[in-house]
Amino acid sequence: MVEPQAVASRYADRRLLWKAAIKWPMYSVAVMPVLLAAGWRIGAVGSLRWTQLFGFLLAAILLLLWENLSNDLFDADTGVDTTGKPHSVVNLTGRRDRVALASLASLGSGLALMAWLAWCSSVLVLALVLLCCGLGYIYQGPPFRLGYRGLGEPLCWLAFGPCATAAALMVLEPQGANVIPWATAWMLGAGPAVATSLVLFCSHFHQVSEDSAHGKRSPVVRLGTARAAALIPWLVALTLALEWLPMCRGDWPLTVLLSGLGLPAGLALIRLMQRCHDQPDRISGSKFLALRFQAWNGLGLALGLALGRL
Repeated sequence: MVEPQAVASRYADRRLLWKAAIKWPMYSVAVMPVLLAAGWRIGAVGSLRWTQLFGFLLAAILLLLWENLSNDLFDADTGVDTTGKPHSVVNLTGRRDRVALASLASLGSGLALMAWLAWCSSVLVLALVLLCCGLGYIYQGPPFRLGYRGLGEPLCWLAFGPCATAAALMVLEPQGANVIPWATAWMLGAGPAVATSLVLFCSHFHQVSEDSAHGKRSPVVRLGTARAAALIPWLVALTLALEWLPMCRGDWPLTVLLSGLGLPAGLALIRLMQRCHDQPDRISGSKFLALRFQAWNGLGLALGLALGRL
């Protein structure tokens, strides 16, 4: 007879695995481009299309859900998640077909909502979102699998930086805008996208042996954990430099210094990785420290831009 305590323990363990699989804090990377665009528009123009804002938030969450589920599917196909990732949705459910169906449903729903938002603003919005989805697919999807070649971080920067930010800016503009605001999108999205790429970068440290065994040449596998960890202070500094440079040039108000709200988490991440970069058990949660830096940094920047009108 199975002891009730053992059953409860297994139930609690499974709940923790599902919590890790859902990765709800990760969705801050999906919503950040439109929150930044909203902050910039409030500060620059003083008006906002709230329906468009909330529609973009929901669509971005659905599309990131598709990317997370499809990445689990692609990693299951290569075997990289077989032992090193018990919280993979495929491993938890044992039903690849259902995970694939949920992934396609998320993609279809997200794109349908984006198509409606494009109808209410500009068809270019849908083109930009499809470009972001394409970058997300070639990151892990066959036959490209560019993430296995160490190119995941640049793709992440492009998708969640200039491309997603340009789409968000256009969604919030009055209907009929026909010019992609690349200059604003690059200035607004460059720094926060470095913080987003840092989240992906930190997610590699605790699975170096599994990635290497299955041919996944992530930047951490290529550089080694010591040299990779030495890059983290530079990435944190680059994030802030790209955000504060427009302020120094007079393009943005002094209130964008609020992006420094993410600095305590960034410093904690730097200290952790310097001490424990080669200890997988101790740094398995480092990506959540990176997420905390990304979230507070982006929210601080969006708030600082919005407060600029004052």
